[in-house]
Amino acid sequence: MTTATRSGTYLTVLVVLGVTHLLNDMMQSLIPAAYPILREAYSLDFVQIGLITLTFQVAGSLLQPVMGMMTDRYPAPYSPVVGMMFTLSGLVSLAYAPSYEMILVAVTLIGIGSSIYHPEATRMARYAAGGRQGFAQGVFQVGGQAGGALGPVFAALVVVPWGQPSLAWFAVAALMSMALLAWIGSKQREISAAFEALRAHAASNGAAPVRQAPRTIVLGMTILMIIMFLKNAYSESFRSFYTFYLMEQFGLSIPASQMMLFVFLFASAVGVLVGGIVGDRIGRYRIIWISVLGPLPLALMLPYAGLFWTGVLTILIALIMASAFAAILIYAIELVPNRIGLIGGLFYGLNFGLGGIAAAGLGLLADQYGLETVYRICAFLPLAGLLAWFLPRMNEPEMAPPR
Repeated sequence: MTTATRSGTYLTVLVVLGVTHLLNDMMQSLIPAAYPILREAYSLDFVQIGLITLTFQVAGSLLQPVMGMMTDRYPAPYSPVVGMMFTLSGLVSLAYAPSYEMILVAVTLIGIGSSIYHPEATRMARYAAGGRQGFAQGVFQVGGQAGGALGPVFAALVVVPWGQPSLAWFAVAALMSMALLAWIGSKQREISAAFEALRAHAASNGAAPVRQAPRTIVLGMTILMIIMFLKNAYSESFRSFYTFYLMEQFGLSIPASQMMLFVFLFASAVGVLVGGIVGDRIGRYRIIWISVLGPLPLALMLPYAGLFWTGVLTILIALIMASAFAAILIYAIELVPNRIGLIGGLFYGLNFGLGGIAAAGLGLLADQYGLETVYRICAFLPLAGLLAWFLPRMNEPEMAPPR
């Protein structure tokens, strides 16, 4: 029996979900973290690097909404285990890829694994949340962000000194994740029953989510997608090209630049958790406003800063920018509360697909005009926050367990 807190939140399940998210995203983050090694080994230009990201992200995005729709109709609690099998095979293939084409095949497999993992894992986080949706999504997502932050660290400490074949060592993480996900799958019936009871109790007290008009749903989802695209475009400039920018501008070594990327990603992880907790207190709408507009002045200063202030500004930008993802996801789920798998698949898939498109475009700009120009252009992307003005205002229901 899995025990819930007084708020109806299953903390053990959430923590284990967060750990699996950490392992999943850590394995994915090894791809961009290994770019400097792959670039040297295969004589790649920035466009080819951007295409690796595009291939990975598109593979990780196309299946996610489809998987989400399928699991909304036919719950598949063990599907994330299958996804992890794809990730394992892709990671081993990347470690021993003999050509650029094989690299693209390997990252496709890893992307497919991610597309299968996220929809059902998002549903379980929703069920285990009880009355603390922002906190639950924060815990789940901080695992993913922390895993993404560990990629550059492992690249600096393991992949750089031991070479590309050492990527296969991280298959152990996939095996660990498969075991944890099998345990989580065994708990889904219990957790989902408790969540439905909580929702029925909320409905009986007039606190159930209000069914939104189709026009409101379309408007809200369109604005959220545009905001996500522009946020992801700016974030991708760090994930894919920040290490190159630091080496080019300040003469940093590959390990030093990877550690700077780790700082950015770790700050993003903290921002996700803080944003989820604060969003439960002040509302999703306010958090979205703060997150998308807050980084603007910092982003404008970044291309002109020295090394020390580049580090400081990077941390602040990451903290603020990452704080809205839990709010955006929950806002979308509250627009269509009966399509958790679809929304999880769409928004995590959107993260992958739009990030890949942005990476390919930024790679082209970097080859044409240089990385410094890319960061000057990207500094204006937080202006997308002004679109939050047009988001439909919704009552945010409170769900408390029966006494």
